[in-house]
Amino acid sequence: MDPTTFEILLNKVHQKIQRSNTIMREAIPARVKLQVTLSYLATGNSYRNLQQSFRVSRAAISKFIPEVCDAIYEALGDFIKVPSTHEEWKVIEEGFNKRWNFPGCYGAIDGKHINIRAPANCGSYYFNYKGSNSVVLMAIVDDNYCFRYVNVGCNGRFSDGGVFQNCEISKALENNLLPNGGFIVGDDAFPLKPYLFKPYSLKQLTLSEKIFNYRLSRARRIVENAFGILVGKFRVFEKPIACDVSTVDKIILACCALHNWLRITNKNYFSRGLVDEENLDEYKIIEGSWRFQSHNGLLPISNAGSNHSSQIARLLREKYTAYFMNEGSVPWQERMIF
Repeated sequence: MDPTTFEILLNKVHQKIQRSNTIMREAIPARVKLQVTLSYLATGNSYRNLQQSFRVSRAAISKFIPEVCDAIYEALGDFIKVPSTHEEWKVIEEGFNKRWNFPGCYGAIDGKHINIRAPANCGSYYFNYKGSNSVVLMAIVDDNYCFRYVNVGCNGRFSDGGVFQNCEISKALENNLLPNGGFIVGDDAFPLKPYLFKPYSLKQLTLSEKIFNYRLSRARRIVENAFGILVGKFRVFEKPIACDVSTVDKIILACCALHNWLRITNKNYFSRGLVDEENLDEYKIIEGSWRFQSHNGLLPISNAGSNHSSQIARLLREKYTAYFMNEGSVPWQERMIF
């Protein structure tokens, strides 16, 4: 974040985080509050280190960080909202069609466990399948690596099939969140639904099924890259977050909002080579630089739903499988699966 961008953000949140001076002491300036919070999100430094760097007490830092995160999320709310009109959805669908050759797609979904320090007396409530404590971030990402729907707070113990069903995203999708006939794409952890396409998971795949899986993976890699960028830019996720769970939720939402805002308004936010690219001359995928960084604080969810799918969902996937072998084919697809 360059100085100009910082000043813009400060102007957006200043009124919400600046307090009045009292007879007893002067209020901490809004500028300092924002500097400390952004430093914490970007580095994951302890409150002790932040206290030494900014000359602000740990008690004050622990009090105003959730306050500033709330202000950031509120100020940048327009950058992380679900499309509300058919025209807004259409822009996303056209982006997936033009950039990733997947018509009818309105987003890519994935979920990650955000490691936290276990709250006192919580037992196994936040204990996940990897043996750590976590809350789950479930998100839908658009064609431009921006989070469009974010659900935070489901506890980590729902790692054996209940994560997706217990998130608001699932309920919204069941209640026609997407335009008629639209769908999102996910990996094999998700259930196959009429509104949610997943890859074929059989071991012996036909050529057309392999091509469908490749085409779906092109669109789905968007959400993988978005999560990778998030943890790469906001190092607070690299280790268990030692805050109250309510503060953890605020931190996650603020980071997602900042990610979207910077992606849309700051051309320097993405550096070349940061995200996955395809070399269609040599028929290979060049992995983004984020994949070579530590991601211990962001764990994939396990199986997120039932493997039983409806006939309608299977027929829709078969329809697209046939489409990608005929009028919807691209010249390089067969070379990319071998």
